[in-house]
Amino acid sequence: MGDHSARPRRRGEELIKAIHDAVLEEVLEVGVGRLTMDGIGRRAATPRTTLYRRWSDPVEVLLDALHHQHPVEEPTPGADDLHGDLVHALRLMVEWALSPAGRAVAAILTDPRSAALMSEALFERVFADRGGTFTRTVLRYYADRGCFPAELLTPVVADIGEALVTKRLIDTGAPPTDEELAAIVEQAILPAIGLGPRAPRP
Repeated sequence: MGDHSARPRRRGEELIKAIHDAVLEEVLEVGVGRLTMDGIGRRAATPRTTLYRRWSDPVEVLLDALHHQHPVEEPTPGADDLHGDLVHALRLMVEWALSPAGRAVAAILTDPRSAALMSEALFERVFADRGGTFTRTVLRYYADRGCFPAELLTPVVADIGEALVTKRLIDTGAPPTDEELAAIVEQAILPAIGLGPRAPRP
């Protein structure tokens, strides 16, 4: 067993980040079904008693880590760059998908047992709480400001960008370029909300 006392004492956000990083590494290595407080504690070099002060079980640690490491879209103040904000939202998705958090989610959702155990909690406590599908927050922001009819923002439209980026990642194994993200915005998302290749400024 490692000697935790030999390490400098970590507190607050530094300790939480170390635990979050540890649980993401652990779930990628052993899966959700074999995730334990002992394993997380060893990887984070902190006693499991420290974990139990904040979380009741290892899945709660994992959900907390995924929540905190999931990006949140921030539309341009004044709603004056829908095209740019949509490209930025898709770029956030790509960066997240390649991060430990994104890879952990992919591993969970592609494993039937893990998906059955965690998919509902993932959608309720991570995705929905952080804005839902990528581009939804941006699209809702611009619809609320009259840039396009709000009734055009259907669940299908909100899913278009995320679905096309996911297909690209699966088909090629490589992240889309900014040019490819712009093409998704211009050829798929904007036409779906009644706008041309470039959204007019409000």
